[in-house]
Amino acid sequence: MVSLIVGLGNPGDEYKKTRHNAGFLLLDALADRYNVGFTYEAKFNADIAKCLISGRVVRLIKPQTFMNKSGLSVSTCANYFDVSVDEILTVHDELDLNPGVVRLKKGGGHGGHNGLRDIIAHLSSKDFYRMRVGIGHPGDRNKVVNFVLKAPNKDESALLEEAIERIIEKIPDICDGKFQYVMRSLHAD
Repeated sequence: MVSLIVGLGNPGDEYKKTRHNAGFLLLDALADRYNVGFTYEAKFNADIAKCLISGRVVRLIKPQTFMNKSGLSVSTCANYFDVSVDEILTVHDELDLNPGVVRLKKGGGHGGHNGLRDIIAHLSSKDFYRMRVGIGHPGDRNKVVNFVLKAPNKDESALLEEAIERIIEKIPDICDGKFQYVMRSLHAD
């Protein structure tokens, strides 16, 4: 079961529509779907919303620390709300997947993603769930920073919106702990 969904991104209007903010975009769409709003909570340095999904309280967290420092917000929230590591789902952009491709997994390394690296360090565990949202790769690792901090083109935006919609449809199943079913379903797309 999942009771804490963390969207990774960078705060500020200049980052709002960038590829790196795929996690924030998904949480904003999820909050819209469940008719809840985010409130900034200073003790977590995060925007937080609380909603009922499948009859259970689920908190949506958008750390406002910038991507590379997300771990402190996540660990503080997890400790405060008494959420175990295996009840956490992070949603983040993934360079190694084509735009619109979605993959759910549990555990693993950070794969060079600095937001995940910081979360792993602060939780002292890799055993949380990750919803990886494909944004594609620029083809040259020296262009990655500029690529992730830019908005996707029109075609990529459409693929990202479709991916977000597919994920939102599966969130109740994820919160219910039906991970294998969700993986089979999402990975078949």
